[in-house]
Amino acid sequence: MKNRLNARFVFILSSVLLFSCSVRKYTSSYYYQHEKVLDQIESSYRSLYSSQAFSIAFTDKYFRTLSLEIKTDSLTYIYEFTPGEHRMNDSALKYHLDSAGLNGLASKMRAVHCYWVSKIDYYTDNQKKLLVFISVKPVALRSLFSETKYYIITYYSQPQQFDAQGRLLDKKRIRRLRKVNGEVFYRINDKVCYTVSGQYR
Repeated sequence: MKNRLNARFVFILSSVLLFSCSVRKYTSSYYYQHEKVLDQIESSYRSLYSSQAFSIAFTDKYFRTLSLEIKTDSLTYIYEFTPGEHRMNDSALKYHLDSAGLNGLASKMRAVHCYWVSKIDYYTDNQKKLLVFISVKPVALRSLFSETKYYIITYYSQPQQFDAQGRLLDKKRIRRLRKVNGEVFYRINDKVCYTVSGQYR
């Protein structure tokens, strides 16, 4: 009986480790498979954001409904559109956003199953900085996980610090892991990191 329990424990542990390695291998290669489009999403969003602070998201699994969250000095406005409809173009004009650029961004997001793009702040040496936060749900992750998981990619303006395992470190305290939204992130390159999360934002 004890041997059977030990064998079961070893099997479960081996399965978890193998699964974890498979996920890491898949997610670390995903960025390079879609690098061009993902980088275009980041640069397009950063360019549009310079005119008006906003985040953009698809709110349905078919990528038919687009949510635009406009951030002003006093309020945050949330609009929902079908990409390309006149109301979306009118709202873009109202907030000084390039409507063609916004529609192009939405099209790129749909192409790689990107659910959400936003800028979030973090602090290094008591200085506030911003990173671009991209959330996608690759088709392959649906079969790898029993529950919905998202592939989160973060873009930094400056090169970051990592430990020997490729985990993102707090620059001020080199030995401490820096978590974003409670998640540990892994290196893709000096300025781009990823994690897998149950939350898309």
